Amino acid sequence: MGIRDRLTESYTKNYLKKYGDRLTQAQGKVLSVKIEEKSVLWIFHKIMVTIIVKPERSRNVVKCYYRKNKWFKKPKFIGISQGNSLIIQGLKPEKNKSNKKTALTGDSVEIMNVINMTTKQQLVQTEGSDDNIKKLKDAQKVKFKGR
Repeated sequence: MGIRDRLTESYTKNYLKKYGDRLTQAQGKVLSVKIEEKSVLWIFHKIMVTIIVKPERSRNVVKCYYRKNKWFKKPKFIGISQGNSLIIQGLKPEKNKSNKKTALTGDSVEIMNVINMTTKQQLVQTEGSDDNIKKLKDAQKVKFKGR
């Protein structure tokens, strides 16, 4: 193992140790999308995205939020419309931490990555992502053929 592999492995272990119990994934159709962009003195840019997703074969809804701050350049977010099929990867809120801004009713997820299955776009590109999206899309087709 090279030094790069060791660093990667240690980062992965520490990340999973810190956030492993909070990692979650939500898959379903978009009910609502709200994107707010603000800039302060044309230097500091903020983006706040709230997405409400209805998981497949479920009655409940999941409220997902994404916040990003950036200096000088506007933060980017992928195009999402109502009715799109999404996979959202993120973190559940901490149970012992009471923050009024993130205290949401029902299930809530802080977005780390969004995969839009309808347009095949991703917020954060991952290795072999095109192959994985194709496999997921094929798996969904097989799931619903029996109806």
